[in-house]
Amino acid sequence: MSSPLPDLLPLFVELCSIASPPGSERPVAERVVEYVEALGLDAVEDDAGPRIGGDTGNILVRAEPTVATGAPIFLCSHLDTVLPEDEIRPIVEDGIVRNAADTILGADNKAAVVVMLDALRTVLEEDRPHSGIELLFTPREETGCDGAKAFDPAALSAQRGFVFDHAAPIGDIVQAAPFQTTVDAAFTGRKAHAGIAPEDGRSAIAAAASAISELRLGRIDDETTANVGLIAGGTARNIVPDRCDVTAEARSLNESTLRELVTEMVDSIGFAASAAECQVEISLEDKYSGYRFRADDPLIEFGEQALRAAGFEPRLVDCGGGADANIFNLAGIPCLNLANGMEKIHSADEQIAVADLEGMREVTLALIEVARRM
Repeated sequence: MSSPLPDLLPLFVELCSIASPPGSERPVAERVVEYVEALGLDAVEDDAGPRIGGDTGNILVRAEPTVATGAPIFLCSHLDTVLPEDEIRPIVEDGIVRNAADTILGADNKAAVVVMLDALRTVLEEDRPHSGIELLFTPREETGCDGAKAFDPAALSAQRGFVFDHAAPIGDIVQAAPFQTTVDAAFTGRKAHAGIAPEDGRSAIAAAASAISELRLGRIDDETTANVGLIAGGTARNIVPDRCDVTAEARSLNESTLRELVTEMVDSIGFAASAAECQVEISLEDKYSGYRFRADDPLIEFGEQALRAAGFEPRLVDCGGGADANIFNLAGIPCLNLANGMEKIHSADEQIAVADLEGMREVTLALIEVARRM
C-alpha cells in the first residue's frame, strides 16, 4: 500500500492546529475520516451528534482480522479539547511540541488520535498480521464523556480495549478512576435598588457566597476532591441580585465517600439559601462511574506485557480524572486508560515530547501484537 499520508509528527501538528472544542469536532473529524479512507478503510459515524448537542457522532473504524488466532482489540480517543482561549499555533522546539499562542495545545487527546492512526497505517502498509483492530473516536469527552455514553457498545467486535488519556509518563496504567457527580445550584433572591432600599432585597450572590464559604473544596482526602468552577449572577452594580448560578463537582475513588460529600454540599447550599431568605434549586448528575482493576486482572497483564515489549516499565496508579474508559467499564467492556506522556493539559503550558508520540505508537503496535498472540 502506498499513500501520501503524513508521518506521525506532521499529522499531530496538523490536527492540533484544528480547533475542536466540545460539540464542534466536525473539522478534525473530517480530517480523520479522510486519513482513514486513504488507508482503504471505511469510517462509520453514528447518530450521537445531534443527541448530545454536537455536530459530530462517534466514528468507528474497523480493520478486519488477517489471522484466525488471538482476539480483536479496540482503541479509543476523543476528538474534542477543552475550549481554546486563543489560536492554536503548534511549534516544535528541542523535541517538544507546544503552542506558540497563549492557550492549550490539544495534545489531550489528539496525541492519542494520531498515535492510533499512525499505528494502523503501519500495520496495513507493512502487512503485519493482526486479529482485528477497531479505532473509536468520540466527541464531547471533555463535557463528561457524552460521546462514549451515546455510543452503542454492541457495534464493537472487540471485547477489551484501551484509551490513551492520562497525562503522565508512559508506563502508567490507571488501575482506578473516580466516580464524579456535578452539583448545580440556582439561587433566587429579590431585586432592590442597592442604594435606596437594599433592605428590601435578598441577594442571591450573597447567599451563594455564604454557601461556597462552607463547602470543603480542593483535595478532601487521598481519593476525593471537590471544586466550584463557575459562578454567574447579577445584572448591575446598583441592583441587589436576584439570581446566582453556581456550578460545582465532586469526585472520589470511593463511591460511599462521594455520596457523603455530595450530601454535605447539598445541605450547606440549602442552609445558606435559607439563612439569606433566598430560594435555591439544586440539580445533581452522576457524570460517570468509577472503576478499580485488580493488579492480577488479565487486562492489566495485557497492558503490562505490551508496555514492556515497547521498552517501558509498567506502573499501576490511581487517577483523579475520568475518561471514556469509565463508560466502557460500566457497560461491561473492560477498558484500560494508559498514560501517553502529555503534560500540563488544559493549560497554556500544555506540551508533549516527540519521543512520547513515537513511544506510544510502539506501545500501540505492541498492544495489537499481544492481542494477536492471545
